[in-house]
Amino acid sequence: MTDIIRSLSDLTGRYDAVFCDLWGCLHNGQTAYPAAVSALQAFRSTGGRVVLLTNAPRPKSSVIRQLDGLGVPRDAYDLVVTSGDAAQMGMLSGAVGRRVHHIGAPKDEVFFTDFAEDLAAYAATQPPITRVPLRDAEGIVCTGLRDDLTETPDDYRASLLLGKTLGLPMLCANPDIIVDMGDKRLYCAGALAKAYEDMGGTALYFGKPHPPIYDLARRRLAETGLTDAQILCIGDGIFTDIQGGIGEGLDTLFITGGLEADRFGPDVENPDPARLDAWLGAKELSPTFAMGRLR
Repeated sequence: MTDIIRSLSDLTGRYDAVFCDLWGCLHNGQTAYPAAVSALQAFRSTGGRVVLLTNAPRPKSSVIRQLDGLGVPRDAYDLVVTSGDAAQMGMLSGAVGRRVHHIGAPKDEVFFTDFAEDLAAYAATQPPITRVPLRDAEGIVCTGLRDDLTETPDDYRASLLLGKTLGLPMLCANPDIIVDMGDKRLYCAGALAKAYEDMGGTALYFGKPHPPIYDLARRRLAETGLTDAQILCIGDGIFTDIQGGIGEGLDTLFITGGLEADRFGPDVENPDPARLDAWLGAKELSPTFAMGRLR
């Protein structure tokens, strides 16, 4: 049974660290949520560590710059770990070959050039990654749609069919299917990867709910001196944040007022328990806790 709580402070003293999602929890792509910022600052003030764990397909430095622009103060978190970071490790290791074709937006170009310190050291020991046209590639690196404001996965059908015909594996740098930017719903790399798999292609995933991003987050958390931590995973994605946390054996806090905000009654801040239980039962997932919006 999922317990509905009023605020993160209800759990004070139970967890050493949180793995907190970004979109739908801390911001909406346009502005930060003040109550969520305050909740994370308060958690840190009690000695807890905050790891922002995001399926953003870009390296952590790019995400930190974005957070600065959205007004998220740096005292609200300790670390940022991205799906892009984990996917970069996969790419550098040759998971989809060394000649790759990129599908993604101009903003994602940093995926190929900007590496965190631990990944930069590893990259220096590996053969170079070369970007090539699709017909010359050994694999595909997908960071998202080229223009997620106007495009849908249907716009990529021809390219995906060609990649599948050529037998190219796809590295998906963001398993999310959709995100909400303000009141607009956008497709992510995960939507293209799903379409590719539906055609019979092979996709490799490195973000939530898959293990590589959690392995990287735990390693970076341990490097701060915190080992064997009690961790709470916070997120609004039932099949990413919550399923991923459960798969890692961690407690989870489902933010009902994010992607699924219209499912649990008219009061977004106070989800209806009966509706929530019925919906979670249909999904066959049981978060440890639930909350309307992070606060």
